Amino acid sequence: MSSVSRVLSGHPDVSAPMRDRVMAAVEELGYEPNLLAQMLRRGATQTVGFVVGDISNPLLAQIALGAEVALRAAGYAMLLTNSVNDAHLDATHIRLLQQRRVDGLLLSVSDETSQETAEALAKTTIPSVLIDRDLGTDGQQSAVLSDHAAGVTAAVERLVRLGHRRIALVAGSPHVRPTRERIAALEDVVEAHPGVFAQVRSGAFTEAHGGAATRELLGGRKPPTAIIAGGNQILVGVLGELAARKWRLPRDVSLITCDDVPLAKFFTPPLAMIGRDPYEMGSVAARLLLNRLGGGDPETVTMPTTFITGASCGAPRK
Repeated sequence: MSSVSRVLSGHPDVSAPMRDRVMAAVEELGYEPNLLAQMLRRGATQTVGFVVGDISNPLLAQIALGAEVALRAAGYAMLLTNSVNDAHLDATHIRLLQQRRVDGLLLSVSDETSQETAEALAKTTIPSVLIDRDLGTDGQQSAVLSDHAAGVTAAVERLVRLGHRRIALVAGSPHVRPTRERIAALEDVVEAHPGVFAQVRSGAFTEAHGGAATRELLGGRKPPTAIIAGGNQILVGVLGELAARKWRLPRDVSLITCDDVPLAKFFTPPLAMIGRDPYEMGSVAARLLLNRLGGGDPETVTMPTTFITGASCGAPRK
């Protein structure tokens, strides 16, 4: 039995005739080695866990794809868990993946303020990389972040130049970094331009929130002349409310969306957007994690966002 084990593990101290007999038997019996057991004996499973707040978000799906492709090229498999925007599930999945003995973690949690998530992370020594999240770990974890301020600033400055004075941001959850960064950038630009006002409606990264917030904004005494949709799921709700009112872009209101939408190139008029490269974010996150697994120090990479103008953005009606 020990000779069989040495052959299957690639041990060099096996004679050629013995190796041939064992491999012939393996082929005849259709034997499949227990890869997990082999990896555990070596102290690694060659797997990485990815905690995703909501995989139905196309942005996060692209990030996951970029990470998976890069990890697979390095010989790692990726286990993905979906928390459906539930902070309790974020913590549950972190503990589950630790029990599965993953070598590393990629984290795009749904709520950075969750004490349960913080405690779950504090109890693990698994190397991890944060994806556009800030968990207050003071450089103990690697992170890949987006420069949300740059894209939002450019977009709002463009709206101000076009003559807009009431600019609304329909934002996602205030408990994650992207929302906080977008709100702060909008408020900074508005503060620099007297007579320009910001209207912010935070909530969830959902179609329902996008629709409800837009309905409230447009039904107010001083509705915005321009709206920034803080995510592609929110955008669906914004567009739905505009369609229900039969409002046209940019005649009735200007619209800018955060993050690319797969069908945006077919939209009429073309949507102005604050874009970034989610696939590359996933690739960079995987690279940072592989570096940690190789003994490297924690590292933070900030990736750009860019404002891309479009015909959905025009001067307000007089």
